[in-house]
Amino acid sequence: NPTVLCPPEYMVCFLHRLITAVRSLWDEGKRKIPGCVSSEEAYVPPQLFYNGKVDYYDLQRLGGLLSHLKKTLKDDLATKANIIIDPSEIQATSMDDLDEDEDSGAAQRPFGAAAMGGALARPSWLSSPTLGRANRFLSTAAVSLMTPRRPLAPPEKVKVRTLAVEQRTEEDIEGSHGNDGLLLGRPPEEPEQPIAEKSLLEILDGIVMMYNLSVHQQLGKMVVVSDDVHEYAVALKDTEEKIARCPSRRHDILEELQKSQKVFAEKLNHLSRRLAWINATIYSKEKMLDVYWLLQVCIRTIEHADNTGSLFAFTPEFYLNVAMNSYSALKNYFSPSNSMEELPGYEDTLTQLAAILAKHFADPRIVGTDIKDSLMQALASYVCYPQSLKAVERISEEQRVAMMKNLLAPYEQRPWAQTNWILVRLWRGCGFGYRYTRLPHLLKTKPEDANLPSLQKPCPSLLLQRHMAELLSQDKEMAASFLNSVLNQLNWAFSEFIGMIQEVIQQAAERPERNFVDTRQLKVCATCFDLSVSLLRVLEMTVTLVPEIFLDWTRPSAELLLRRLAQVGGGAMKPGTNLVVNLRLPGLESVDHYPILVAVTGILVRLLVDGDSQWVSRAGAVLLSDPCFQLHSIQHLLGDKEPPCAGAPLPPGDRKHFSLHAYTDYISVEEQQKVEQMLAFLTEESKQAAASAAPTSEEDLCPICYAHPISAVFKPCSHKSCKACINQHLMNNKDCFFCKATITGVEDYNKPASS
Repeated sequence: NPTVLCPPEYMVCFLHRLITAVRSLWDEGKRKIPGCVSSEEAYVPPQLFYNGKVDYYDLQRLGGLLSHLKKTLKDDLATKANIIIDPSEIQATSMDDLDEDEDSGAAQRPFGAAAMGGALARPSWLSSPTLGRANRFLSTAAVSLMTPRRPLAPPEKVKVRTLAVEQRTEEDIEGSHGNDGLLLGRPPEEPEQPIAEKSLLEILDGIVMMYNLSVHQQLGKMVVVSDDVHEYAVALKDTEEKIARCPSRRHDILEELQKSQKVFAEKLNHLSRRLAWINATIYSKEKMLDVYWLLQVCIRTIEHADNTGSLFAFTPEFYLNVAMNSYSALKNYFSPSNSMEELPGYEDTLTQLAAILAKHFADPRIVGTDIKDSLMQALASYVCYPQSLKAVERISEEQRVAMMKNLLAPYEQRPWAQTNWILVRLWRGCGFGYRYTRLPHLLKTKPEDANLPSLQKPCPSLLLQRHMAELLSQDKEMAASFLNSVLNQLNWAFSEFIGMIQEVIQQAAERPERNFVDTRQLKVCATCFDLSVSLLRVLEMTVTLVPEIFLDWTRPSAELLLRRLAQVGGGAMKPGTNLVVNLRLPGLESVDHYPILVAVTGILVRLLVDGDSQWVSRAGAVLLSDPCFQLHSIQHLLGDKEPPCAGAPLPPGDRKHFSLHAYTDYISVEEQQKVEQMLAFLTEESKQAAASAAPTSEEDLCPICYAHPISAVFKPCSHKSCKACINQHLMNNKDCFFCKATITGVEDYNKPASS
């Protein structure tokens, strides 16, 4: 890491001084050269990322490795930027693989890290890519500003070769005789007028790199001092209270307490002075404006690079990282002494950043796993806070719809947990009993960090919910594939949770001590539970916004999706599975009756109470026909005690019985009435179903689920099952469940009368 050569504390100071100098020279140049943009509108033009004039030291690009991009996008470079990559460049795997220019007669430069400390080491001022670049051009920037800009040459294709910093001349940077220097290869989307003196553009690029390499990390470390001050203040106050309560006869205890008081007071005094210095220097209003300016530079740079189409892939990853990290620093590091809301153009900047996150979290031009995860996490955090969520709602409708469409893509073969969590946050505050910030059973415990995005108050987005409803309603194929993937993941997550929790219960019965289970296993178990709850909430949102996906059986997959939904709901509501949450273990704090039962209840209420009569009857019949569903599960919601369960880990007298009536602060009176109405409806329907049900022999039951009669025959192999099983199987696999032959069709099956 080249930044170890410069202490990070100095890097922070140097960054701010460099920003001040660059902005001053930039605005001075604007006064001398008509048409240049002011430092308030500064950005790095996209051609610097692909014309080979700037050495990025093998840093990752959004589209992958530079050598790969040169091979795959060489035609786009030729057509859009009039640049032809030197054939030797395409063969090179990195800039350090290149030979020196033939005319120099020099030997090959050392490769990689060897260049940092070997006999042929680079000059010391090149040891840090950013510092080297800054030192080289900052001293000449003022003189360079006096040089008039050369007229643009007629567009012709230019063969380029990546140059290392020490290979370049002033002509490579500033250009001459029609050579545009650093701005060689201007794409048609970029304006023709000058931006600023070219050396300043490269220094600006170095400033962004410097923030990414070291400065942001150092800003984060400084925040720890504030936490330490708080901890020592609490410890000092606690010690003083103990001294006040200490009996006068216990001089030994009093002496030890006074020693502790002295240590805490001295440490607190030292830390308080340090914190005051940090707030006055590192987190001052002026320094905040510098970081804010850097955020705006990154936003404009990303927007200009995005306009180049496929050439956006050449943009270094650190531009997106700095955009996200500088926003995080402004939001979390500089407050409360300085508020981000007071910054000029604050709302517009939030909206611009929201547009970048919404567009690029699923951008196919971005291939790096880490940067894609960072974008997804940034968007997930963005929708947790009211102001940034409003910024997402302010982006264009086209961008909002495209974002929701990407969020509704099938979950298979991609990281889906963050995507699902974003949808949950857009719904939180609208669901059944889903207006809480923290779970009821965790209210008495202190959260590790109250500023976490997941602990923010609910702020649902009705606008984005409407976009979701329109997309799922209009695109039947997308709706079916999305819900199929959600149900698949829910089946996996809940099955894993049940399997692991049963192991825990078995171990608890065999070993009464509380430290009998691997903590990693408990964390995985809790994660599966949390995933199950969040997936159920997404299903609740879908059922509420677009009930016809499940209940309008003219849609191809509606009946199947409803049966699968009933199966999941019935399984999650079974009282036997609810018993496990009474076992309180470290790592399983989030596991409780309330979140999962209330989520399922929200789905059932929407299906069985809030719909029209035809759809309610249809949903009731499907739910009651599912073998997993038990009517007593609904009675259990209202506080009816469940019958003794064989193998239960705790005797009935020691268990707390769940009841919605106990959560008056979380469940409204109207919601409780709907559950009672649902219970009355299902009770009546179950009586009628029991009276009209005809017995089915074991031979006529589906050999896959053993719950429904055989009703379908596969072609061409003639194997049989119920329609629900084969339809669900065909959504994920086209091979026969039994013989693996490819299924070409499914026909209705009626048992011959003679048999």
